[in-house]
Amino acid sequence: QVQLLQSGGGSVQAGGSLRLSCAASRLTTSGVCMAWFRQGPGKERKAVGTIYSDRGSPVYSEAVNGRFTISLDIAKNTLYLQMDDLKPEDTAMYYCAADTGEHLVVSAICVSHGPEYTYWGQGTQVTVSS
Repeated sequence: QVQLLQSGGGSVQAGGSLRLSCAASRLTTSGVCMAWFRQGPGKERKAVGTIYSDRGSPVYSEAVNGRFTISLDIAKNTLYLQMDDLKPEDTAMYYCAADTGEHLVVSAICVSHGPEYTYWGQGTQVTVSS
């Protein structure tokens, strides 16, 4: 059974930084799509960004592009989300997700549709105060 264990997060003032980690166990290291999603209070879950293990170049949502950085340490099987220049609107529960399969990859880019992912982390709260 694949497991994703998240760590990091917390509270920070606007302009600050946080880093989230997502350690995967029993997950293959090739042909894997991994993603970060977030869900703010009263809002629907949305993708923050995705990364394909075989390509290595992350893709970001417009809301975080230029401020957030996704990276994947294949040796440690761990996904990271470095969040810089945080804004109050970044306040949300953040989730990592992972899965394998051709249905997840389009032109070497992983899809950002949450229901396509089978494995999810437990979630971690990020709160940004103004």
